Amino acid sequence: MFKKILIANRGEIACRVIKSARKMGIKTVAVYSDADKNALHVEMADEAVHIGPSPANQSYIVIDKIMDAIRQTGAEAVHPGYGFLSENMKFAEALAKEGVAFIGPPAGAIEAMGDKITSKKLAAEAGVSTVPGYMGLIADADEAVKISNEVGYPVMIKASAGGGGKGMRIAWNDAEAREGFQSSKNEAASSFGDDRIFIEKFVTQPRHIEIQVLGDKHGNCLYLNERECSIQRRNQKVIEEAPSPFLDAATRKAMGEQAVALARAVDYCSAGTVEFIVDGDRNFYFLEMNTRLQVEHPVTELITGIDLVEQMIRVANGEKLAFAQKDIGINGWAIESRLYAEDPYRNFLPSIGRLTRYRPPAERATKTEVVRNDTGVYEGGEISMFYDPMIAKLCSWAPSRAEAIAVMRDALDEFEVEGIGHNIPFLSAVMDHPRFAAGNITTAFIEEEYPDGFAGATLELADLRRLAASAAAMYRVREIRDARISGRMDNHEREVGKDWVISLGGQDFAATIEADKAGSTVVFQDGTTHRVTSTWVPGEQLAILEVDGERLVAKVESLATGYRMRHRGADLKVMVQTPLRFGLSQHMIEKTPPDTSKLLLCPMPGLVVSVVVSEGDEVQDGQALCTVEAMKMENVLRAQRKGVVSKINAKAGDSLRVDDVIMEFE
Repeated sequence: MFKKILIANRGEIACRVIKSARKMGIKTVAVYSDADKNALHVEMADEAVHIGPSPANQSYIVIDKIMDAIRQTGAEAVHPGYGFLSENMKFAEALAKEGVAFIGPPAGAIEAMGDKITSKKLAAEAGVSTVPGYMGLIADADEAVKISNEVGYPVMIKASAGGGGKGMRIAWNDAEAREGFQSSKNEAASSFGDDRIFIEKFVTQPRHIEIQVLGDKHGNCLYLNERECSIQRRNQKVIEEAPSPFLDAATRKAMGEQAVALARAVDYCSAGTVEFIVDGDRNFYFLEMNTRLQVEHPVTELITGIDLVEQMIRVANGEKLAFAQKDIGINGWAIESRLYAEDPYRNFLPSIGRLTRYRPPAERATKTEVVRNDTGVYEGGEISMFYDPMIAKLCSWAPSRAEAIAVMRDALDEFEVEGIGHNIPFLSAVMDHPRFAAGNITTAFIEEEYPDGFAGATLELADLRRLAASAAAMYRVREIRDARISGRMDNHEREVGKDWVISLGGQDFAATIEADKAGSTVVFQDGTTHRVTSTWVPGEQLAILEVDGERLVAKVESLATGYRMRHRGADLKVMVQTPLRFGLSQHMIEKTPPDTSKLLLCPMPGLVVSVVVSEGDEVQDGQALCTVEAMKMENVLRAQRKGVVSKINAKAGDSLRVDDVIMEFE
């Protein structure tokens, strides 16, 4: 077995590989850029080598710099993670020339299947059902428009070397095809160093289901069942699960066997994924094969009990697979929620900054539930604008899908993140969505269910009552503590009032609190009663309570007359007031926000790629104004209404902060 391996990656996947290597008794080497000097993967590894400036194209994807790190440390093998150099044939060849093992497939398999255009041609030749499209090289935007018309709108414009949603656009007309081609080409060049683009038919209302394959160097190849990856936004997976709630045994077997046949056709070894689009009648079409480890691999590990990273290392070391297809089963259900550094209340735009608080739920594994968190960050660490916005993958497992969702709900409620925008509220809202709970999902789920973006979850009245009762009980505890500290009284039970009005979510609840040593009984004006017990003390930012015997978890921030409470995707200002103060508050005038309708504000920290209008130009509703790049994604900012540009404050190459004024309108 290898004594030392180098991980040619960063973030959570580098940490993930280190964990398996450590379990196997293998030393690890991390590489890092300027931005990652204090990163978690650097701290976890046995050795670390600096490889250059922060941009990935000057560090993580520079083959010569990785090779130098290998020579410096004497690493015998390299795990590429995903993204970066994981599907780069030249990298695999450079390792082979150096006599260093690549913990991945042979260069030939990468060439054949890692390239999306080549893989589709091979799949078609092998008789695999593929989505109609144009696999040749596309010279320019005019040709892209011509091809799109021949294929028929809508079309998917994709980077040949792409992955992770980078370099991918959907076009419904000529204008979108032209714009999408250029944006995809730019993103592909920036992220992968390869700007080739292809176009295929976009199948409406599809499910995205993929098959995990695993092969060794002795001709053995098998499939480890499927993952449902249909919850996507901007072609980026958000929530995955295994198995799929949609497939039946016959379709699963057919897809698995076809995936293995395709892998065998290119002498594939290591862990890879064959991706399919599946329609409502369970017809499936080959999309692409990723010859690398997938981001969502943990859900497969949780239902099969197989450590895929360990298997990749063993295969690279020349070992035979220790199990056969008949040994692969499905044990329970697993769900993965991707925690992104993005603000769901600002159209999911990237967010960067310092993690002033980062407290994941405790990882645990029992016979009835598992909570796992794959992460590459820590409290006090910095989220950089240079890399992918994903900072953690929260996974749950339980015997059934409904139970796995329930475990995930609680884990998300327990996950504390402060200092940056993040998508935990959105993930929580999806877990509670009736359509998701029913398994009735497609890749259009987010677009259909949140057409106007995400403004927070709306809780049912019963949930608001439980939160109101919790807030009242907590506020009374705080009042008693404050009274003791101030020395205002001898008998605090008599001094602290029992009658309160709790306001949240547009509802006002008048209530009386009867407290005892074990907890509080909250009686609402309509006679409804809730029993609240908890060990929460003022100052704690995570409140774990029991309301009528059921667990309730909420993130809590103290306000002058109540709390900010976040629970199940809702972000609520909860006011707890005496009846007199409540009555007076009804006469207060609400402060109105400033008018920014004549300003184009930068929605996230980023780099201005281009400004496509000039001062004095008349612009139309929906017209592109400029492009801002953040976390390897280009974001086109558009006019919200017709108007005239009066002043432009930014130019290409400028770095902007959130809410910097890019341009002004008359």
